[in-house]
This record gives sequence, structure tokens and C-alpha cells, in this order.
Amino acid sequence: MTSDAVSAERRLRPSTPPFQPAADVLSGETADVYFERTRRILATEGLDPVVTMEIFCRADATLCGAEEAIAYLREILGNGKRLDPSPVVESLHDGDAIASKEVVMRINARYSAFGLYETAILGILSQSTGWATAARRVVDAAAPIPVIGFGARHVHPSIADQMDYASVVGGCIGASTPAGARLAGLAPTGTMPHAMVLIFGDTVRAMEAFDRDVEPDVPRIALVDTFKDEAEESLRVADALGERLWGVRLDTPSERGRVTADLVKEVRARLDLAGHEHVRIVVSGGIDLERIAYFKEAAAPIDSFAVGSAISDASPIDFTGDLKEIEGRPIAKRGRIPGRSENKRLERIELIP
Repeated sequence: MTSDAVSAERRLRPSTPPFQPAADVLSGETADVYFERTRRILATEGLDPVVTMEIFCRADATLCGAEEAIAYLREILGNGKRLDPSPVVESLHDGDAIASKEVVMRINARYSAFGLYETAILGILSQSTGWATAARRVVDAAAPIPVIGFGARHVHPSIADQMDYASVVGGCIGASTPAGARLAGLAPTGTMPHAMVLIFGDTVRAMEAFDRDVEPDVPRIALVDTFKDEAEESLRVADALGERLWGVRLDTPSERGRVTADLVKEVRARLDLAGHEHVRIVVSGGIDLERIAYFKEAAAPIDSFAVGSAISDASPIDFTGDLKEIEGRPIAKRGRIPGRSENKRLERIELIP
């Protein structure tokens, strides 16, 4: 099985995802209040040293959030600003495999220029890296079967795009929301909801309407567990659409025993016997590492997984920001080594295009 399931909807990824800094973050409203108090105190006392901050986490992970954090730093430190001295940002990039305590980002600038935004930068990296790392684990477990990110319904809509983007960074071949897919340089991936089938009153009627009304480059994938037996519905839709049907999606609820390996095998066999070997099978519904292992051990002929909460429910991975130099002098809190940490993988970031 290849990833042509979604490749028809794929778009080239832009070199820089189009993250747009939010006004409440730039204003400091989302920062821990002690950073604003610190900025005010230092200004009153006439203190504004050039400092070096290093950012790291305490886990092996798949880095994500770096590009969004860089977008904020460009707005804060670049964007035509002429600061003295010129700030320097070095960073790894989204998708990089990182080791525990490896420095992933280094900022050298006057503290007043960026100190207020430590909360935002750490939060962006923490949440996004958690999602991307979970996605990577799912993708690695499913390989070579591709995975589609389908977790937007489990998170607040204000962060659904970042979550979908992180799932692609972690290795998913597609994401379900237009906003998240756009960040990843893709077109959104999806089939149809049960609501559509219920409203039409028949799976074939719903799929025929989809086929009539949706752009021809969108793969025709039918949801086949709403009214009738999944194998029966798969055959009915395949007979109706013929070669235009890309695949069927099995999403049997727990009340009906969930999707089983035997069910997948039966659907595959009946489609093949009816001459529909081209129709792929997508499985969704509570797919996690345990379920993937079950299907693979049973050699279920699955062409792709749609995975939601196993990615979206991932815990954030904590990141820490430490001052390591003040006016060029090595310094650190107790327990940390003063001075810059060596990491030749860091790349200098252009702050002013």
C-alpha cells in the first residue's frame, strides 16, 4: 500500500509555514505576569543587559513549534526593527529528532526585547512537540501503512490548526482541517460524516451526491458502517461508483464491537471477489498504538489509518529556557552549567528578510 490515498490532495509544503503571530501574545496578555513585572522593574532600575537564553526539553522527541516560535521572534526582534546590538537567534527546525537536554533554540539579545515572551515560546514548543512526538510514535508503529491525522474534534478550535500541523510534522500524510493542512502545505483530507449519510437515508445516495458535487481531485472514500453491514455497504457503493470509488472507511462503533481484523478481511475478500480490487480500506475509530499492533499482528489488509485522540490527547513535553550568559559572562542557576552549550546542529535564523 502506498500513500496515494492522500497524495491526490497533497500540495507542496512551503519553505516557511504561514504562522501569524496573535495580538494577545504580542501584547503580553498570555504571558506569566511575573515576566511583565520583571520588565517593568528592570526598566525602572535602568537595567537592560544583553543576555543569551538557551531552550531545551528533558525528553527524546520530535521537535515541533520551532517555526511558529521563530515567526514570533521575527515579529519581536526583526520585522524591520534596528536593535542594538542586533539580536541573534539560532534554532533547530520542525521535524528534527531531538535528544533529552539538547539545546533546540538559542536567543541572544537585550532581555527587554524578548523576556516577556518566554511563556509563549516555551508553550508553543511544549504543546506542538507533544503532538508531533505522539504522531511519530503512531506513524512508526503503523509503518508502512500511512496515517491520517484526525484529531481536531478533540481540541479547542483555536489550536486545531497547530495540532493538525504537528501531526504532519510527526509523519502523518494528511490532516483533516483546512487551517492545519494549509500550515503543512497540504490540502485537507477527509471522507464524509455519519450525519451526511443519515440525512440522505442511504449510503449509496450519499456517496453519489458526494461524487456529483465535490471536486473531482478529492478521493471518493465512502463511510460504510451507518445503516447496513459494512461488507454489504462496501459492495453497494463500489457497484454504484465503479472505478471512481477510491476507498471505503470502516468506523464501526464500540456498541457494535468496533472494527475487527476479521471484518477488514471479509470486506477485502468480498470486494476482490466482486472485481473491486482497486478499492482501498481505511480504518478509524479509537485507533491507538495497541489497536495498530492488533491489526498488524492479525495481518489485516488495511490501506490507511485515521488517527485522532492518540495524537491530540498527547501530553505536552516540557521545555525550559535558561539564561546562560549576561553581557558575555557565563552564568546559570544552581544545578546548571554556566555558559553556552555546544550544539553544532543549531542554524542561524534570518530575522529581517
